[in-house]
Amino acid sequence: MSHPIKIAPSILAADFTRLGRQIAEAEAAGADWIHVDVMDGRFVPNITIGPLIVEAVRRSTRLPLDAHLMIVEPEKYIEAFVTAGADRLTVHAETCPHLHRTVQHIRAAGARPGVVINPATPLSAIEEIAADVDLILIMSVNPGFGGQQFIEASVDKIARTRALCERVGSRAEIEVDGGIDVTTTPRVVAAGATVLVVGSAVFRHPAGVAAAIGALRQAIG
Repeated sequence: MSHPIKIAPSILAADFTRLGRQIAEAEAAGADWIHVDVMDGRFVPNITIGPLIVEAVRRSTRLPLDAHLMIVEPEKYIEAFVTAGADRLTVHAETCPHLHRTVQHIRAAGARPGVVINPATPLSAIEEIAADVDLILIMSVNPGFGGQQFIEASVDKIARTRALCERVGSRAEIEVDGGIDVTTTPRVVAAGATVLVVGSAVFRHPAGVAAAIGALRQAIG
């Protein structure tokens, strides 16, 4: 069952020794997507996972896989991630000098394209592409690490993204990633976010994954 406001647990915060089991727990608890943070140690100061893990995650779940490519030259890896099973590929406006071409490339490869901007990147960077993507991801922390504190200015940025989408006729989902928990959830949803990427608040919740997702649903209202 898909919800109007989607919860996309980020496996960056999962226990990789029990990854399949944790994904199954998230799916059983009503998660909508599984979010996969791909980092290259160049665009962001951390190295995480590649297509091999995406392939393993694909075998673990029927949920849509949302791959967030925090990498330079993402166009070189589009086919690899789509072949591995990613349903959505989001690329950073900051890494794509030919963003329109990269978005077309993702769609042609068989995935839904999305675009991401960092906290200090102005919304104007994606104005020309907003009508051509299925997903706009607003980073509410600086990408690279999980468990960071939510940047308050993100709430206004989400509201401005919603206004931009309405103005240009974009039907893109508005996703928010970074510091999302039961306290920040109501504010980002009220501002117009439709997909919540949640890492630590799901996989590191003291009462477990199901309780965490239940608490988030309650916070969504």
